[in-house]
Amino acid sequence: MTSYRLHHVQLAVPPGSEEAARGFYVGVLGMEEVPKPATLAGRGGLWLRLGREELHLGVEVGFRPSRKAHPAFEVEDLGTVRRRLETAGAAVQDDQLLPGRARFYTHDPFGNRLEFVASVPR
Repeated sequence: MTSYRLHHVQLAVPPGSEEAARGFYVGVLGMEEVPKPATLAGRGGLWLRLGREELHLGVEVGFRPSRKAHPAFEVEDLGTVRRRLETAGAAVQDDQLLPGRARFYTHDPFGNRLEFVASVPR
């Protein structure tokens, strides 16, 4: 059987939004920006690292936010992430529908839906 591991998820962002994206994803959420290869740098956007996985933000002309489809980020300290988002002015919506797992939703500055779910001991 072939094994798989998620390498990255890509979200679209509007043209010219790199600084706002950097402020939110790096400044508020604490993700690490990684350099894009020179062959892709001219396309704009950002690449971000979260542990071993990456989140790529790609510029899309005619951008429309992803309001249903979304990445979910498992975090050890859900309360800290929530406070950082709320302090930055992001609206947070709790969700109790996943038994045994605390989670909430928010949106990035461009309207893309993001989910944050508490880690469970392994």
